[in-house]
Amino acid sequence: MTGRAADIKAAALALFAERGYQATTMADIGAAIGIRGPSLYKHVGSKQELLVQIMTATMDTLLANHRAAISGCDDVAERLRRAAEAHVRFHARHRLEAFVGTREIRSLEDPHDTEVLERRTRYERGFRKIIAEGVEAGRFQVASVKLTSYAILDLGMGVSVWYREDGELTEDRLVYQYGDFALQLAGAR
Repeated sequence: MTGRAADIKAAALALFAERGYQATTMADIGAAIGIRGPSLYKHVGSKQELLVQIMTATMDTLLANHRAAISGCDDVAERLRRAAEAHVRFHARHRLEAFVGTREIRSLEDPHDTEVLERRTRYERGFRKIIAEGVEAGRFQVASVKLTSYAILDLGMGVSVWYREDGELTEDRLVYQYGDFALQLAGAR
C-alpha cells in the first residue's frame, strides 16, 4: 500500500470510529488528509472499498496472529492461553480496528459482508477447535464449546473499549490475566 493510500485508510479508520461509516463522506476523508473528495478516487474506488480493506486486514491479522501463537505448541491448555493472549494483545493495540470491525459489520455490502463473515467464522472456529480438543483430552470441562469460544472472544473484544496504555495494567499483565480467564472459562484442569 502506497503512503497516500495508507494515509487515506488511516483517516477513514479514524473517522469511521469517531462518526460511524454512514455519517462519514469521502469528502470528510479527503479533508482529513488534505485532499479534495473527488481527488480521493485516484487512490481508492469507494468508501465501501475502504471499509472492506480495514475489516479484511483486521481479520487477516487476527487469523495470522492466532496461527503464530499456537504454532508448535502441543499442550492444549497452553495453546488456548496463547490464542487468548494474542487475541487480547491485538485488541489492546488496535482499538479503532476492533471498534470499527464490530460496529460496522452491518455496513458491509454483498459480497464483502460474506468475505468478512467467513473470516470471522474461521477465527472463532480456531478457538472452538482448541476448546473441543481440550474437552476430548479431559483437560477442559465446559457445558458448550461454542459458547465458551464466544465468551473468550467477547472478553478480548471488550478490552478495546476500556484499555489504555497509561492505565493501571501494563499490556503484558493484562494479556496474562486474560489468558488465565480463558483457561478458567474452559474449566481447565
